[in-house]
Amino acid sequence: MTKDILLAIDNGTQSVRALAFDPQGNLLAKTRIPLQPYFSEQPGWAEQHPQVFWDAVCQACQALLQAAPDLRQRLAGVALTCQRSTVINLDARGEPLRPAIVWLDQRRTSGLKPVGGLWGLAFRLSGMSETVAYLQAEAEANWLRTHQPEVWQNTDKYLFLSGYLTYRMTGRYIDSSGCQVGYMPFDYKNLHWSSKWDWKWQAVPVEPGMLPELTHPASPLGEITPQAAEATGLPAGLPVIAAAADKACEVIGAGCLEPHQGCLSFGTTATICTTQTRYIEPIPLIPPYPSAVPGAYCMEHQIYRGYWMVSWFKDEFALLEQQMAEERGVEAETLFDELVQSVPPGSMGLILQPYWSPGLKVPGPEAKGAVIGFGDVHTRAHLYRAILEGLAYALREGKERSEKRSHTPITALRVSGGGSQSDAAVQITADIFGLPTARPHVYETSGLGAAIDAAVGLGLHPDFPSAVSAMTRISQECQPNPQNHAIYDALYREVYLKMYRRLQPLYEQIRQITGYPPK
Repeated sequence: MTKDILLAIDNGTQSVRALAFDPQGNLLAKTRIPLQPYFSEQPGWAEQHPQVFWDAVCQACQALLQAAPDLRQRLAGVALTCQRSTVINLDARGEPLRPAIVWLDQRRTSGLKPVGGLWGLAFRLSGMSETVAYLQAEAEANWLRTHQPEVWQNTDKYLFLSGYLTYRMTGRYIDSSGCQVGYMPFDYKNLHWSSKWDWKWQAVPVEPGMLPELTHPASPLGEITPQAAEATGLPAGLPVIAAAADKACEVIGAGCLEPHQGCLSFGTTATICTTQTRYIEPIPLIPPYPSAVPGAYCMEHQIYRGYWMVSWFKDEFALLEQQMAEERGVEAETLFDELVQSVPPGSMGLILQPYWSPGLKVPGPEAKGAVIGFGDVHTRAHLYRAILEGLAYALREGKERSEKRSHTPITALRVSGGGSQSDAAVQITADIFGLPTARPHVYETSGLGAAIDAAVGLGLHPDFPSAVSAMTRISQECQPNPQNHAIYDALYREVYLKMYRRLQPLYEQIRQITGYPPK
């Protein structure tokens, strides 16, 4: 029997999906296991037991093969894509020492010793000391060393979630270089662990032996062990092929293989990414992340809270829509497009800057969200449309920064992620950017990207251009409305782009007076 089915496991924030694709990128079968994203024992903490992730992977695979048992004998291989920056401590027996610290966690470590020596001098001279201190304070390893030293002393392996799940599947401590996004001593330019002289070993003092072996996307990670086969239902010996982190996989799954193609991810974190073959830092000292294509980079600009703001709006302002959705048997978000259609472009002057969480450089760590232009005509509907418009403004600003850094205009847009299912969000994006905005043929673009890695790694396609050409395509393209674009362009240039600079001194004062966000 021909082995031509590619299994992608996508461990996202809200769920784990098992997805079966053919070499033409058709989604043949899918199962979804919901996740509790995290639990929180203290304000700002976000943790989850590693076993929860593994159990969900096992349940998703079992359910897929039960629903489509004929696929099992046709499986050619499996690839894994994961949420980024979730870290796990394992002891010498491979057992978790504590819950995973999930990427949404907001704890920070103050009072750390600054990076010293020549690196410290260089950062002081270049004005980057605060940026480096911010990275140190954000690093989970520093919090663990400071507040849970017994856990750190007993840590044999310190892994991202991708490395942990790969270990559970293959029995090997190995991970893809494409999954290394977070506070680790990783050389983003050369796509391997940092050289011993690199400043990152001072900033994030992890021992080299605690880290997994790395290989590149489309390379073999190992095979499904008998123990993993029993737990998942997958065939023992099935090849496991390296993919990349979910955002990187989304980019190629959306068909964005060239620098002029922008991939907009309308997820919990909203991003605009382009695939680059040159190492270009989107912001000085902030690296481009590894691509799902070996030797390439994802140049990314992100809005940390992104389309989480839709959930925030639902929780805080949309009780009516929640009640109506329950009566109709649909998701509340499907009713929000009706709110948008009741409000004209520009939300009658209501402008929102979506910095509900601070950034590192653009925006800075002092940043806060802002809504200006309120009048007595404004309603919940105006606020909701302003949220979608504000996110699109921020992503457009990211596009322009990317173009300035790369000297390559972005002339085509593709959208993915949960928010991309909203027709209103896609139309607003097209109108604000003034560019055609296309949906890929499948919603599961991160899973498709992982399947593309598997297809190349297993030889079902000879290279990435061939695989992306064969496995991705556009299902729908949204054209910008010229009249709407003219309104948005004026608001973007004359109002939105000036907001942060003018409000920044006030944000600094708020930070000093209230202590939030902490330094």
